[in-house]
Amino acid sequence: MIHVDKMRGKGCRACLWAVFIIAAYCFWGIGYPSVLAWQEQFQLFLFDGSYLMERLAVPGGLSAYVAECLVQFYKYPLAGAAVVALLYGAMQGLVWKLMRRQAGCGKDRGSWLLFVGSFLPSLVLWLLMGDANVMLAYTISWLCVLGGMLLYPSGRRWRWLYGLLVFPVVYWMAGPLVLFLALYGLLEEIRTARLKGLGFGIGIGWLAYVCLCIYVSGWFEPYPLRRLFGGLFYYSYPDILSLPLGWPVVVIGVLLLMAGWMERWAGRMKKPAWMAGGMCLVILAGFLGLAHRQYTKEALELIDYDYLVRMQRWDDIIHKAEQRHPDVPMSVCAVNLALGMNNQLDDRAFEFFQNGPQGLFPKFVRDHNTTLLTGEVYFYLGLVNTAQRYAFEAMEAIPNYNKSGRAVQRLVETNLINGQYKVAEKYLKMLEKTLFYRQWAQSRMEMVTDTGLIDRHPVYGAMRKKRLKEDFLFSDRELDKICGQLLMHDKDNGLARQYLLAYPLLNCDLGTFMQYYRYVNSLAVYQPKACQEAAAFAYVIQKMQVPRGMINPVVMKRLEQFARFYTYSGKRSPQLEAFKGTYWYYFMNKQQ
Repeated sequence: MIHVDKMRGKGCRACLWAVFIIAAYCFWGIGYPSVLAWQEQFQLFLFDGSYLMERLAVPGGLSAYVAECLVQFYKYPLAGAAVVALLYGAMQGLVWKLMRRQAGCGKDRGSWLLFVGSFLPSLVLWLLMGDANVMLAYTISWLCVLGGMLLYPSGRRWRWLYGLLVFPVVYWMAGPLVLFLALYGLLEEIRTARLKGLGFGIGIGWLAYVCLCIYVSGWFEPYPLRRLFGGLFYYSYPDILSLPLGWPVVVIGVLLLMAGWMERWAGRMKKPAWMAGGMCLVILAGFLGLAHRQYTKEALELIDYDYLVRMQRWDDIIHKAEQRHPDVPMSVCAVNLALGMNNQLDDRAFEFFQNGPQGLFPKFVRDHNTTLLTGEVYFYLGLVNTAQRYAFEAMEAIPNYNKSGRAVQRLVETNLINGQYKVAEKYLKMLEKTLFYRQWAQSRMEMVTDTGLIDRHPVYGAMRKKRLKEDFLFSDRELDKICGQLLMHDKDNGLARQYLLAYPLLNCDLGTFMQYYRYVNSLAVYQPKACQEAAAFAYVIQKMQVPRGMINPVVMKRLEQFARFYTYSGKRSPQLEAFKGTYWYYFMNKQQ
C-alpha cells in the first residue's frame, strides 16, 4: 500500500510538472512569440573560437555563452518556447531537491507542500521576463548557482576545499550570483555546526572570500566594481541595475529557510494534499494577477508590431490595429507601413489613430529599440542607403555591444543592391558562422559571384529599380519631396506614391496635397477614399466648383452633412462621431 501511494504521488507530481511545462510553452510560443524574437534579433551567436574566448574572458561569460547559444533558437518562437519552458522546469527540479535537503527528507520523499512551493522561483523568473531586457543569462546563472548548492558537501573537511576552489569557478561561470551560493554556505554552516557562533563566523568568511574574488577580478577586467557586483550579462542595459532581479534571491532564500517548517507542518496535517491544492490555487491566482500587470498590451505593443513587420505579416498588423488603435509613434508607423504595403494607405489611413507625419517617418533616435523599425520604411520605399544607415546605427546602439542578426542581414541586402559586393561578402562570412542564418548567407553568397541573380531576385531587383542613384543628404522636414523624387524616378513605386500623398494630409497642408494629387493623377487616374475626401474638402474651403467626375457623389453628400453638423454645433457636436475615419474629422480635430 505504501509503495502504491508512493508511486501515485510521484505520478501526480510528474503530471503537475508536465502541466507547468506545457503552460510555459504555450504562453511563450503562442501568446508572446514576439518577445522571444525581440531578444534574438539583438544578438548574433557565432560558432567561432574567438567568440567563445571573448565570453570566457569575463565573469559570468560561460553562462552568457550558453544563454546566447540557446537564444538563437528564439528565431523560431516555438523552438524558443521549448527552451524557456525546459529551463523553468529544470529550475523547479533543482529548487525541489534543495528544499528536500533542507527539510531533511530522504530520497524521493517530501511533502506536496514542498513540491508546490518549489515552483515559486520559476514563476518569479517567468514574471521578470515580462521585461524584454532581462537576459536569459540570468536564468542560466541561477541554474549554475543552484547546481553548486546541491553539490555543497556535507563533510566539514571537504567544505574548505570546495569553498576555496569552487566558489571562484562558479563566480567566473555565473557572475555575482555566486554571492547566493556563499549565503547558502553560511546557512549550512550555521545549521550543521555544533557551535552556532563558530558556524556563523565560517559562513561570514565565505561571503568575504567571494566578495574578495569579485574585487580582485576588477584588477583584470575593464569594468567598474558596481558592474561586477551587478552582473555583466543579466540585463541588456549594463549600466542599469534592475532591482526586480533581486526577487528570485528573496524567494529562494525564504523557501530554503522555511523548508523544514513546511515539512513538519505538512506532517501534522491529516490531508496535506488538500492544503497543497489550496496553495496551488493561491499561487496561480497571484501569478495571473501579477502577469496581467507585467505583460500589458501597452508595454509590449511596440515589440509585437516590430515582430510582425520583421515577418512581413501586413494583414496581421492591420487586424491587430483594428482591434486596438495604437497611439505610440512607432506602432502607428508600423500600421501605416502595413497599409501602404497592401495599397490601402490612401484609403484607410484615417480609420486609425494618426499623430501627424511622424506616423509615416518617426524622428531618428539613436536607439536600437526603434531604429530598425524606422529603417524598414526607408527600405521598402527604395531609400536603400538610408535603410543601410539605420541598420548600422541600430546595431551600434545595442546597449550591451552585441551584434544583431537582423541588422547584419539588412546590411547584406543593402550592399548587394548597391553593388558593394566586398562589404556584403564580409557580413556574409560572419553569418556563415551561425546556425540559423547560415543557409540564408550561403544563398546570398551565390549572388556575390553571380550578380545576375540580384537583378532576377523579386525584392532586390525591384529595389535596384526603385532606388535613387544619386547619394545625397536630406532633411527630415522634406521627406515628402524625397517621396516625390522616388515616384518620378520610378512611376510604379506605389508605396512612394501613397506616402507622397499621405504626408501633406497628415500635416493638414491641403495646398501642397492638391499639387501632389494633380501630379499623381497626371500619371494615372488615382482616386482612393482619403484623397477624394481631402480634395472635396479643399475645393469647398476655397469655394471652388468641384470638377465633374473627380469626386464620388457619396463622398460629396457626406461632406455636406459633416459641414452642416459642424456649422450648427461646432467641433464638439456628437453627430460628428459618425464621421470618424474621414479626413475631415482628422483635420478638424488636428486644428484644435
